[in-house]
Amino acid sequence: MGAPRTPRERWIEEGLAVLADAGPDAVRVEVLAKRLGVTKGGFYGYFADRNALLVAMLDTWERESTDEVIDRVEEEGGDPKSKAHRAGALTFSDDRLLPIDLAVRAWARHDETVAERLRRVDNRRMELLRETIGTFCADAEEVEARSLLAFCAAIGAHFLAADHGDFTRSQVLDRAADLLLDRPRTPRTPRTPRVLREVDDGDVS
Repeated sequence: MGAPRTPRERWIEEGLAVLADAGPDAVRVEVLAKRLGVTKGGFYGYFADRNALLVAMLDTWERESTDEVIDRVEEEGGDPKSKAHRAGALTFSDDRLLPIDLAVRAWARHDETVAERLRRVDNRRMELLRETIGTFCADAEEVEARSLLAFCAAIGAHFLAADHGDFTRSQVLDRAADLLLDRPRTPRTPRTPRVLREVDDGDVS
């Protein structure tokens, strides 16, 4: 009896992992087979070629980033503002989805087909923000502006290198969400001043 075939989903998952780590050019059949500890032959039982795998990877990313996130948010319930915040957290704070999302954004800069896919995903995300913000804001232009700022904050926070003084990045993002979603101020745990942290760590003589 022969060895069991590597499931199709494992090829896709490994491809997404390589994409997140090294970009689309690194997603090669030989590389994935080596990582999976199998021969290349099993790959062609599922995919016609490498391009078919890339399409399947994008399909998986799109489904997990939109349909599955929205389904989970709806299952957990809550008011519209809580749902919008949770959707953003699931996408842009998730240790698995976030690196893939950022890799797809970089890929889209050089591939129009991927750019179209990214546009479709981002449009669905923007629509969720519009629906949420539209529950408390009647001005269409303000709804669009708040949605844009919220989306930019969620993505841009992962590229910004600036410090925030005595505030953590998480605290600043929570406050930004409060303002954009017109929520009560999120309770904040005071951050230990830098000089006191250095004393505690033994960095100050």
